[in-house]
Amino acid sequence: MSESPKLTRQEIYQRIRETSKEEYILAEMIRLGFWDGDQEKPGLTEAFIARRAELEKKLRALGVEQNLYRDPQKALDELHKARKKAALEKREQTRKARAEKRWQRALAWHQTQQSAITWLGEGVSCGLENCEQDTARLQGQNLPLLPDSLALASAMGISLNELRFLCFQKAVSQVNHYRHFAIAKKTGGERHISAPMPRLKRAQYWLLENVLQRVAVHEAAHGFVAGRSILSNALPHVNKAVVVNLDMENFFPTISYRRVKGVFRHLGYSEQIATEMALLTTEPEVECVTLDDEKWFVRQGERFLPQGAPTSPALSNILCRRLDSRLNAMAQKLGFTYTRYADDVTFSCAGRDGNVQQLLWRCKQIIQDEGFRVHPAKTRVMRKPQKQEVTGVVVNEKPSVDKKTLRRFRALLFQIARDGMEGKCWGSGELMASVEGYANFVAMIAPEKGIALQKQVTDLKRQYGYEVKPGRITALNRRLFRARAARGEAPRDNWWQAQGRPQPQLEYVEPPQKRVEASDAAVRFSRRGHGGESEAPRRRHSVLWWLFLALVVWLILRIL
Repeated sequence: MSESPKLTRQEIYQRIRETSKEEYILAEMIRLGFWDGDQEKPGLTEAFIARRAELEKKLRALGVEQNLYRDPQKALDELHKARKKAALEKREQTRKARAEKRWQRALAWHQTQQSAITWLGEGVSCGLENCEQDTARLQGQNLPLLPDSLALASAMGISLNELRFLCFQKAVSQVNHYRHFAIAKKTGGERHISAPMPRLKRAQYWLLENVLQRVAVHEAAHGFVAGRSILSNALPHVNKAVVVNLDMENFFPTISYRRVKGVFRHLGYSEQIATEMALLTTEPEVECVTLDDEKWFVRQGERFLPQGAPTSPALSNILCRRLDSRLNAMAQKLGFTYTRYADDVTFSCAGRDGNVQQLLWRCKQIIQDEGFRVHPAKTRVMRKPQKQEVTGVVVNEKPSVDKKTLRRFRALLFQIARDGMEGKCWGSGELMASVEGYANFVAMIAPEKGIALQKQVTDLKRQYGYEVKPGRITALNRRLFRARAARGEAPRDNWWQAQGRPQPQLEYVEPPQKRVEASDAAVRFSRRGHGGESEAPRRRHSVLWWLFLALVVWLILRIL
């Protein structure tokens, strides 16, 4: 026999009122063991008791309702309460449904952002939904097939959020993906360099190794092409009667974002992939301002190729294929040889009867037609026997270096060995690095002279115990960084990437109980209420109304 807590008399009365006396007695008999609950009970008696209890419950409810309707004021108040309660319940249901709809929309948008890039900033996001690529053209050039943004991010070994972060364009931002500095030019002035930060450089290295270097360029282009150098650029012009050199002004800044995007579209990539690749390889001019002790970078003008990014030379060579073809054809017609090293254009002719003026005029017209400008102060016509120089290499009889410069360099090495490094300078950079760089340059142009100079520099470094302090990325690490980036691997295990927003959660706050109680109280003080707390205000309004009416009647009688 199971035991249960003892009920008070009031609790027993309450149970009897909720059911019936017979039903309560039957339940107690089963609980106390006088009737086995598992065995079959008399169906008629049990059904009769249950039915009678149900009818008595309905009868009591009807009695309560009848007593309520005897007092119209109470009935009206209860009706107002019921309506108010139903309205509040409906309002909360609507609020809950709206919150769930907002959550469903946010969840769908979050899932979309995990697999696609739909917005990259003002002016560059048009066409991101176009994923149609020219598969045959890409395969013909041995370029990777990239159907969408997720495929591009996976090939680079980065997350989609990292790709979105690197490509996103803002008018004002606290983040800049480039480090800007200036270096001195040999001819005077400064050259502004935009060095990409490591996270962007990693993506640019992948593009360079897997896309840009696989595209064939014109045979006249020698700048930043594998197997070619300043020496290969100078060799076609050795021992020529006339050498003409032109320089294109603001070469990289002239190549805008639209032209870079057109290059990737011409290769066969979709509008979406071409947009993202162009954003990865271009930058806008920015102005750094300080506001409330915080740095802000304000975008100025259109994006262009940065001078300092590893992808810029390769992109310029691809973009200049038609320029090279036109200039080469024009040079052959006039009997000249043509080469180009980045923005340095060189022509040479074996005979003295070459029409240089016609060559210069046609060359300027073609360069302007291709969207570039010729630097007016850097056009040189060099005839024998004067010194003829192409990209720093003397080409009068054979490739060599400038004799005066070489004598000064040898004198500098002698002075360093005798007096030390104090007070000595060479070029605009650090002394030993500049000296070693020039010795390597001479060894490339004239090995019989340069190897001896390299040995002298090595002896000087050993003599003074000079060690070049490694930077954040040493030469070995740079090669490793580039190799891993080309394979789509992280440079190190703890390489940080941009993290996406967490999955949205359903935000719904249950209404507090005080709000419901206040609403119930408002029913009692409703404008249409009768009796209760609202009876006294109503009586006051009635008395004022009758006084006003009596005053109006009295005034009318006085007037009459």
